[in-house]
Amino acid sequence: MLTVEQAIMLVARYAAKLPAVRMALGDALGLVLAESVASDIDSPPHNKAMMDGFAVVASDRSPTRVIIESVMAGDVPHHAVRPGAATRIMTGAPVPDGATAVIPIEKTSQVDEQTVRIDWIDPPVGKHITLQGSSLRVGHQVAEAGTTVSSLVAAALTEAGAGVVQVIRRPKVAILATGNELVSTDLRPGPGQIRNSNGPLLVGAVVEAGATPLELPVGRDDRVELTQLVERGLEADVLLVTGGVSAGAKDLVPEALVAAGVQKVFHKLALKPGKPLWFGIAPRPVGPSRLVFGFPGNPVSGLACFHLFVRPALAVLSGRMDTVRLELARGRAADAYAHGGGRETFRPARAMASIADEVPMVEFIRWHGSADLAGAAKANCLVRLPVEPLTVSSGDEVAFLPL
Repeated sequence: MLTVEQAIMLVARYAAKLPAVRMALGDALGLVLAESVASDIDSPPHNKAMMDGFAVVASDRSPTRVIIESVMAGDVPHHAVRPGAATRIMTGAPVPDGATAVIPIEKTSQVDEQTVRIDWIDPPVGKHITLQGSSLRVGHQVAEAGTTVSSLVAAALTEAGAGVVQVIRRPKVAILATGNELVSTDLRPGPGQIRNSNGPLLVGAVVEAGATPLELPVGRDDRVELTQLVERGLEADVLLVTGGVSAGAKDLVPEALVAAGVQKVFHKLALKPGKPLWFGIAPRPVGPSRLVFGFPGNPVSGLACFHLFVRPALAVLSGRMDTVRLELARGRAADAYAHGGGRETFRPARAMASIADEVPMVEFIRWHGSADLAGAAKANCLVRLPVEPLTVSSGDEVAFLPL
């Protein structure tokens, strides 16, 4: 069987960045810029006062000045400042010609309506003034292609005049849970039934990965119905199918996938949990192929497969990563654990911040296997354990995949 690394390489072969689209900046939060953006103005667009006070000539030593006008933020000054004169000015307002410093209001006193006394007669040139273009110049690059549009980046792009941007669109991920035994959350399971936890699990994981989920109706164990649902799912960029990928009489998903035009790349790998993982592609006439993952029905198996293969693939589709790869963090075991070996294992655990050490401590939580969703809900990472048997001692270094 394939190793995890070999499977990751095969997924990486087919995962490619989605086409760029143009959209309003307000809709682009969290997306990746497909092109660099340059400013269409200087910022600030004028020499700007940074304090409420009076704009003066810095070298003027006159103790009192004639107030020639008042300039508010949004106003335009009409008179140049000369020695012996001052302009009342508010924070953010354009500094009038001739003025080389702003005296804060608290360092002045009003003599009368036309006269102000200056208590600080030797301010340095440029004090409390931000010069035009000190932040941005026309044509200056505000954000490079590949930058994620955060709230701060969006604010800078707004200042630069980029109301519409070209970005890599958000991947669409269809989710198809299968099995006659599945019932919805609002129903109490009858004999032989279970609630459909895989659907909500993967919807949440897709949202957390920055993609758009599309949850399909539960697929029953019928070839025709499953094939029709798979065809609907192939309208998305990625299709996730849970259940029906092993070797039982009702494991009909691989047949339905092939019937819908999906080309198998691999089926099964030396992984615990997640051994029955199925992966294939559905080529498009134009653009990258759609990626199709068939997960085992046990929810923690699906969780592990999602974070090992789908999440990094979605990062590539979104333009946030250049290729699918396994990015592990390092920590120290908080307690001892005996690993029986047999297959490479990604075991649920909990990484905790450590005050005494720079790396987190990792606790092996109580967990009863790939169907134990309640146990796994206490985890925030998956510890990587080797094929060979291993006894982990408290304090040993461990590698883990954050969830």
